[in-house]
Amino acid sequence: MSDAMTQSLGPVTPRKAPDSFPRWVLWCAGGLIAFSLIAVGLVRITGNGPDQIRQSMPDVTAQKALRFEDRPNGGVAIIDGANGQVIAELTGEQGFLRGTVRALARERHARGLGSEMPFELIAHSNGRLTLVDPATGQRIDLESFGPSNSGKFEQFLTPSAAAGK
Repeated sequence: MSDAMTQSLGPVTPRKAPDSFPRWVLWCAGGLIAFSLIAVGLVRITGNGPDQIRQSMPDVTAQKALRFEDRPNGGVAIIDGANGQVIAELTGEQGFLRGTVRALARERHARGLGSEMPFELIAHSNGRLTLVDPATGQRIDLESFGPSNSGKFEQFLTPSAAAGK
């Protein structure tokens, strides 16, 4: 009985399942990738990228070579890189100052460089304040972190910084 039923139905062919993933999603993903590649290409070609604008830095209004040393009491000594004189000794946490200097020192350590060469603190005519490591070429634009944080470094450009805060 079962042989008669299977013969009357004919051969069983596997049925092809319809595509379950919508094609429009693939088209959108492809469009997004194409747009990203075109946008990056245009930025690089036209020279409008953030790393390409730095070539036209404004005039330097003040510059000072600084070294930073940790003290046994937990403070930080800021030393004039030109004459070795202590400009200020800061106590307390000093989170932004320590974090900024550690970022530059970490790069020096990764490259096997010592801490002998001082960092350069540079003030520009447009109000920008930059901490540069001449040993590695790394730079941190301090004004990007707000006026209170950049002010922690700006005080070292003035002669009255010896008061130590």
